Amino acid sequence: MSARTVARFALLTALAMVLSWVEVLLPLPTIIPGVKLGLTNLVVLFALYRLETRSAWCLSILRVLLVAFTFGNAFSLWYSLAGAILSLLVMMALKATGKFSVTGVSVAGAVCHNLGQILVAMAVLRSAAVAYYYPALLLSGTVAGICVGLAGAVLVRRIPL
Repeated sequence: MSARTVARFALLTALAMVLSWVEVLLPLPTIIPGVKLGLTNLVVLFALYRLETRSAWCLSILRVLLVAFTFGNAFSLWYSLAGAILSLLVMMALKATGKFSVTGVSVAGAVCHNLGQILVAMAVLRSAAVAYYYPALLLSGTVAGICVGLAGAVLVRRIPL
């Protein structure tokens, strides 16, 4: 791996951490717990389009670990990890088809991130009752996915990396 590749990866990791910190400082005023804009997903989306797949995976997992250890706890680690894995799997699959825009891939990733978190919550609580949050998370994930996707499309188009 070249020094340039390591530097790019480190820069994207640092950017993901800064965006996570910004999200902690500026929580969205909603009645639904856990709703976020998903700014760090912008970095993962960019990595998916501009780096090799393995690097996007490493960035996503490293981001989850660093953010959980810095701003979260053991529970947030598992929720975020489930969301990140499901999200990235779906985004990779949709991107590979060539039939979806960056924004479409982002929306699917955001919605699946929320789904992964709901599935973990159902397993932890041993109850499907928490699934009633999903329609609200589906809506917020769609809106966040559009915002992140539009910004991501601009970045992917303008930053060749």
